[in-house]
Amino acid sequence: MTHATSPLRSIAARLTISTALLVAAVLAAVTFTWAASERRLIRESTEHEARSIATSLAGSWENELIDNNWNQIRTMLITVMDENPDAVYVLCTDRRRGDRIIAAEPPEQIDRYVPDLVRVAVTEAANLPSTAPRTIDAVLLRDVEVHGVVRGRRGERIVEVAADIRASDGTGTVGVLRVGLSTHRIDQALADVLRDVTLVATLFLAMGALGALLVGSRLASPLRELERSAGRMAQGDLGHRAAIQRSDEIGTLARTFNVMAGELQTSFGRLEATLASFERFVPRKFLAVVAPEGIENIRVGVGARREMTILFSDIRGYTALSERTSPEEMFELLNEYLARMGAAIEANGGFIDKYIGDAIMALFDDANTDGALRAALAMRDSLDAWNVERVAAGKEPLHAGIGVHRGSVFLGTVGYRSRIDSTVIGDAVNLAARVEKLTKDYGATLLVTEDVVKSLATPDAFVLRVVDAAARVRGKGTAVALVAVEGLRPG
Repeated sequence: MTHATSPLRSIAARLTISTALLVAAVLAAVTFTWAASERRLIRESTEHEARSIATSLAGSWENELIDNNWNQIRTMLITVMDENPDAVYVLCTDRRRGDRIIAAEPPEQIDRYVPDLVRVAVTEAANLPSTAPRTIDAVLLRDVEVHGVVRGRRGERIVEVAADIRASDGTGTVGVLRVGLSTHRIDQALADVLRDVTLVATLFLAMGALGALLVGSRLASPLRELERSAGRMAQGDLGHRAAIQRSDEIGTLARTFNVMAGELQTSFGRLEATLASFERFVPRKFLAVVAPEGIENIRVGVGARREMTILFSDIRGYTALSERTSPEEMFELLNEYLARMGAAIEANGGFIDKYIGDAIMALFDDANTDGALRAALAMRDSLDAWNVERVAAGKEPLHAGIGVHRGSVFLGTVGYRSRIDSTVIGDAVNLAARVEKLTKDYGATLLVTEDVVKSLATPDAFVLRVVDAAARVRGKGTAVALVAVEGLRPG
């Protein structure tokens, strides 16, 4: 049943009021943007001033530099410093003398090649020949004092402009004029702007906060209740319902929410039961490849190539054992055996692809093969422990062979639309199965290929023994190196 909502009590009306108040915050953001623009303009003005000084002086000092009239240049540098209060230093280098400083303010920089005022990288950038002035951001490495007046402090940011002094005859650059200007004026101007901006923004934000408090106090309480209800449902409490009694849109939303919760409870119950049953047949890691969009979208022909480690295990003498054992006893034995082996595989990061009678095919998708070897050793230890129990109960022990190989495989789905199965195919799968068959011939419980050994992250953790450096495996044109894994090294 739909309940009418009063216009003044509607969420739309409340949100309209909130939106009007939030304009204050938007104005504050615009004001901050304006402040940043002001800083950029002031900086551009400072850079323009520095370029103008450097360019005009570089163009007028050509003759003095060529004629080695250094005293005249030094006198003019003093005038530049007096006329420009933002100037921290002015340097004139002679390109013909290996970029030696022949005139400078402060004067102690004269006859140096690299001034100690800024980092070496700044000097290198300034001395690079260019047809246009170079603007370089820098930081003073020490206090700068010129004729008893402090022009800059250590750590202060400056803008340096370097301009080439060119010969009028076109023979190239004869020197470089470097002017360093303090950005203190920029920083001070920005601080003033930010102070005013902060005052205005604080006023607007206070107004917005007051309005939001008045409106939000009425909206927040039921919404928080809905949030808590949704959180409880997300944690698995699908039987929870929101206890909200209102006549506006939030009340309608709460009622709809509770209806949805009931439907979700029913649907998720069926889905969880289906998924749990399905994952007993197809491993979750396999589903991520063949059904990336969910099991409801699984179809024939979906697959992907992977580099994986394949483990095959098989009970020796299974056929003879089944002939002298009743089907019921064999069924019980097989299930207990597979449970023990499966636990060892899952505990070490693997998953079982399929059972082939008493045989197990397991996959490991880690970047290395340590988990597969640890799983195989755990399987062997679990079987040994079970055999002790079986012998004590008057039953014959079981023996199994395990083969492991690593290589490229293709995981996918095969079949027909009414009967789909997952599978793993590739030469690596065949080789792993045949290595397991060879365990009996070589008298080993666990054999692995050289590819497995090469992929171990910690090979020293295992006791390895080469049993055949060039074994001939049926179906393989090239020889395969086989290694027996006898256990873990102590410690």
